Amino acid sequence: MRILITCGPAYEPIDGARRLTNLSTGRLGIALANHLARKGHDVVCLKGEGATDPTPLLAHSCGTFTTNDDLALRISQLAALQDFDAVYHAAALCDFRVAETLDDAGAPVRSAKIATRNGRLTLVLEPATKIIAKLRSWFPRALIVGWKFELAGGRDDALDRAWHQIDRNHTDACVLNGAAYGPGFAVCERSGRIRECPDIGSLCLELNDHLLLWSGRRATTPLPSRPVHLAA
Repeated sequence: MRILITCGPAYEPIDGARRLTNLSTGRLGIALANHLARKGHDVVCLKGEGATDPTPLLAHSCGTFTTNDDLALRISQLAALQDFDAVYHAAALCDFRVAETLDDAGAPVRSAKIATRNGRLTLVLEPATKIIAKLRSWFPRALIVGWKFELAGGRDDALDRAWHQIDRNHTDACVLNGAAYGPGFAVCERSGRIRECPDIGSLCLELNDHLLLWSGRRATTPLPSRPVHLAA
């Protein structure tokens, strides 16, 4: 099967020398890409330029991205050129971008590299492009799996956010992790099933099994409604 994987961090520029970004090495996405490639799948991987994991990528085709909008452009171009059976959107994208930079007097500051003599600055942030919301329109028949890294609240809060992501974006599953969820990962499926994975290796095995199971029933299965129960 032909598979698209995004991984690593995006960034949004403050000026020509500084940026907003996320703490992401790209390790998980690279591990998944390599696992699926070893299983014989045709893997295309788009990795954030800021990814620091040194593991060589075994994907059939590799590319890099910078900002959320840059990644959106690259994905849309791939979608126009070829069909994909599955999309794993593991990239750590920016929630906000800089709309304006203001000095202490509230005046806009515009420079290729803002000097410290400008003094205290205020960054006005606006929501960045939400790529997961566009994936279903680009890949209407593909298996689409999103990611949720949650730090605030407890396990139930984190699971609620995973179900909300699936429902709002018409995706098929969400991989959940972070301090709010606890150790390991949860693969939350649209059906309501939850598969717990203690580490990256078991997560890769579970996602490959999930892909094979999904591929056997995708031909005539419509997108179901929001999950109505949680299965342990």
